[in-house]
Amino acid sequence: MSTETPLIPLRPLGQSELSVSPLGLGCWQFSRGSGIVGRYWSNLEDADIFEIVRVSLEGGMNWVDTAEIYGGGKSEQALAAVLDQLRLEGSRHAEPLIATKWWPLFRTAGSIQATIDERIRCLGGRQIDLYQIHQPFSLSSIASEMKAMAGLVKAGKIRHVGVSNYSASQMVKAHGLLKEHGLKLVSNQVKYNLLHRSIDRSGTMAAAKELGISIIAYSPLQQGVLTGRFHNDPAQISKLSLIRRMQSGLDEKGLARSRPLIDLLGTLAAKYGVTHGQIALNWLIHFHGETVVAIPGASKVRHARENIGAMGFRLDSRELQQLDDASWAALK
Repeated sequence: MSTETPLIPLRPLGQSELSVSPLGLGCWQFSRGSGIVGRYWSNLEDADIFEIVRVSLEGGMNWVDTAEIYGGGKSEQALAAVLDQLRLEGSRHAEPLIATKWWPLFRTAGSIQATIDERIRCLGGRQIDLYQIHQPFSLSSIASEMKAMAGLVKAGKIRHVGVSNYSASQMVKAHGLLKEHGLKLVSNQVKYNLLHRSIDRSGTMAAAKELGISIIAYSPLQQGVLTGRFHNDPAQISKLSLIRRMQSGLDEKGLARSRPLIDLLGTLAAKYGVTHGQIALNWLIHFHGETVVAIPGASKVRHARENIGAMGFRLDSRELQQLDDASWAALK
């Protein structure tokens, strides 16, 4: 198999010097089935993790996104082990940009600096290019947290600051507070896809564009709904938990509302010779110019290859708008 990286155009991450591929590899699934959050995924074999990461990086992704809460550092460690092996093999893909996150629940801002060395250790001593506050709920103020994050930048522990799951007002506040320290908020990682567009309604997207903040979209395929597999084979839905069914719009009414969107994805997929999911990802990374990047996960190597393929073509402006219209119709 060729290790030549496809020529995938990079784009700036926020107002930083970091240049990233439109898609990065989400690493929640490497949690080893550990912890409350990590138990969402089964424990992947080491060989599978290695191939998923290798294929993703050789295919053109140049960044990965993980978090402390993903198995209590186990995702970070699994990722580091793969990168160590790639380095030993002399791979030129062994040094991707690394984004990870601090978990704030029931903690204070003091924990940000107290735990950073553990994050670096779990990542095999690697530099953290983007460190994010995982969500806005903690025992400290946004001001205290941004001060702590700025301190990590100045100490050389991290390169840039991001947030996750922040509302428009919280994001704007964090951005303003970092400016007081001579820094800029680089990104806000939120759930965003053709069937989940709350940030368009809330003003978060508009504020991000105005301030030059990148949106990092997680759950970009609405937990598999946008691949069309549940519409094509409804029997698969019964295998899911009730909570996942309701959250993903897989009840009878939800399926009916999203059917026209899924059909349009299928039509465009046939035109481009790709999958439903690749069309959905392509819309995500192009409809808003360069504002949105996304972090699809991959629990199988074929998922990694599909993610890479989503960056190998571009929908035209008319098709992007058709999908936008169908998206809003499905959300009525």
